[in-house]
Amino acid sequence: MLKYAELMKQHLGILKNLQYESGLFAASKKESSTGYNKSWLRDNFYECLAFEVIGDWDTVGKTYEALLKIFLKHEYKIDHAISQKPKFKHEYIHARFDPKNFDEFWEDWGNKQNDSIGAILFRIGELEHHHKRSILRTPDQVRIVNKLVKYLASIEYWHDLDSGMWEEDEEVHASSVGACVAGLKAISRLKDIDVPDELIRHGEETLNHLLPRESKKKFVDLSLLSLIFPYDIVTPKQRDEILTNVEYLLLKKMGVIRYKNDHYYNKNPDGYSEEAEWTFGLSWLAIIYERMGNRKKAEKFIERMMKTQTESGIPELFFSNSKKFNENNPLGWSESLFIVALHEMNGKFLNQ
Repeated sequence: MLKYAELMKQHLGILKNLQYESGLFAASKKESSTGYNKSWLRDNFYECLAFEVIGDWDTVGKTYEALLKIFLKHEYKIDHAISQKPKFKHEYIHARFDPKNFDEFWEDWGNKQNDSIGAILFRIGELEHHHKRSILRTPDQVRIVNKLVKYLASIEYWHDLDSGMWEEDEEVHASSVGACVAGLKAISRLKDIDVPDELIRHGEETLNHLLPRESKKKFVDLSLLSLIFPYDIVTPKQRDEILTNVEYLLLKKMGVIRYKNDHYYNKNPDGYSEEAEWTFGLSWLAIIYERMGNRKKAEKFIERMMKTQTESGIPELFFSNSKKFNENNPLGWSESLFIVALHEMNGKFLNQ
């Protein structure tokens, strides 16, 4: 078994290789034929977590500067959405961008993904307030972040039907509402950002009504783990209910399925059962249990996630009940949470 330091170096190298000169990360290999050579707002948020835990602030700063450039480039669109609530998906801030020139991709892609905006506001607020990192350095950057707050108010995020983390059915998703609540709370701590109290309160009311469900249609969903880490936006009771439901209903050998009867890479031709097992679910659970002080359970998930490694890195998913993985390998998000989980354990479980 590789030593802790060697594992960290290996996977940080794999993840760093997904970053473009612009500062944005591809979702997977830059030469990917699946479209994962593009940059997702949400993926960049998660991909940066690995560099935050090791204190590589140059990489983090470069990515967030690029994300702010995206919003500034499309400020006219944000202004339009603020002036009147969007009626069509294309009027929302898009989920994916060209990592070289920051252009939108115009094909229909479930572009109503409110959690991605909440995620970026959350991290900017956390980096500025807790880590004392200067992310908002110019008046333009401060202005666009204030407009993102107004954007969430205009779309009425607390009951807006969005496509959520998995870019699928439009519903009110607890994971999306929670991301926005966490983002607004974090960014409200900054002196130059104006966040009305009622904007946060509306979201909290929705969360308390929905949880522990993800949505009206979905009782349990892997995305709910985000409300525990990194957002820490749920009560201990809600946290425990989410963990119990995820582990009982979604946990598999090589990963965690996103939700029951997930059709994406489902081995069963009719799409029922045999859901794909997402690798980063194991890392997510390891991080959460380590932070809760439950080292025994964290170690259990560390052991399982170690088995998801391939020669190319950590893939997006494994097919149900098999060791066959899909072509999105490495997945940047999976690499990052794997690195964070290793760092959280601080090498104590591994041979240092």
